[in-house]
Amino acid sequence: MLNERMVELGTQRSVIRELFEFGKMRAAEIGAENVFDFSIGNPSVPAPDAVNETAIKLIKEMDPVLLHGYTSAQGDAGVRQMIADSINRRFGTAFGADNLYVTVGAAAALCCCLNGLCNPQDEVIVFAPYFPEYKVFIEGAGASMTLIPADVEAFQIDFNAFEKALNPNTKAVIINSPNNPSGAVYSEETIKNLASMLTAKSEEYGHPIYLITDEPYREIVFGGTVVPYVPKYYKNTLVCYSWSKSLSLPGERMGYIVVPDEMDDHELVYAAIAGAGRSLGYVNAPGLFQRVCAMCADMTADTSVYETNKNLLMTGLRDLGFHVVEPGGTFYMFPRTLEEDDVAFCERAKEYNLLIVPGVGFGCPGHARVSYCVQTEMVKRSLDAFEKLAKSYR
Repeated sequence: MLNERMVELGTQRSVIRELFEFGKMRAAEIGAENVFDFSIGNPSVPAPDAVNETAIKLIKEMDPVLLHGYTSAQGDAGVRQMIADSINRRFGTAFGADNLYVTVGAAAALCCCLNGLCNPQDEVIVFAPYFPEYKVFIEGAGASMTLIPADVEAFQIDFNAFEKALNPNTKAVIINSPNNPSGAVYSEETIKNLASMLTAKSEEYGHPIYLITDEPYREIVFGGTVVPYVPKYYKNTLVCYSWSKSLSLPGERMGYIVVPDEMDDHELVYAAIAGAGRSLGYVNAPGLFQRVCAMCADMTADTSVYETNKNLLMTGLRDLGFHVVEPGGTFYMFPRTLEEDDVAFCERAKEYNLLIVPGVGFGCPGHARVSYCVQTEMVKRSLDAFEKLAKSYR
């Protein structure tokens, strides 16, 4: 008898992946230039030249036995110190190597945190719209997910709904800012209110409620938007980060967890995360790219094209009558659909070779995610297809 849950996860692709595969099929049929694939968040800009140059330098100059050998399970100590130094320079913190746990991307970071923290009966709160894999990760850790409905006017937090959902079984809260799929950035006021409420409830319940902040899009922001560094506002914060977007390295699967000294029982929390990594088989992230990412940690890819695409698309969609909350960052837009049934809307969009993702999968029906990490020329050409789609509802 197999694990039926695992069979289900292994045989049913996500809606995003299904659309991505459909797009490849349509491209083979009618030409890639005629398909407007806004389905998947795969960075469209190259990594900085320094990434390849650093990798080549390491391969040429470093002892290959050391370069390709095992590191410490939590990541090479020198790598962790370099990452900590980069964080400290940017955010005025005082982290050291022992506050960092290097992971195989942000997904592994989240899974290590959740598996390290959660016991049966624990609940993890998530705010809509949310990255759908959170539910998979939370349930995989043996906990249950509580979803807070979206504030669709600004995509900040509905604190009335949040306070009602908090209870003694709440072990953790996940936030994602800048947000996939809305592009929203939580304001400093939002973070302060969240920290205040979690502090009060932690004292009331007699145990910490952990705040897990998922930050792969931190550096992709527009118009001078500032992303608050959450550990400076709430001591029981775990930061999950990835270089997939900032350095355009999604296939290298490199990330880390920050466990601040100020956290309650921080040494035990770190040990639990390390134990979860061991249990899940996530020990020792790839050695070469541990070093590459640490040495390039202060850099980003040239993400200015995303702002160009955002402006083109937002203006175009608004002119066509779509309601769009302006993204503060990421490379996603989350317009309201032109009918209540967002799945039906996205199916109709496919008739015009527009591939966009229904919002229901993100916990926010009546919307659709448009991933604009694509070539600007494709954005421009897609506006005619969006116009035809909009006209079909008039």
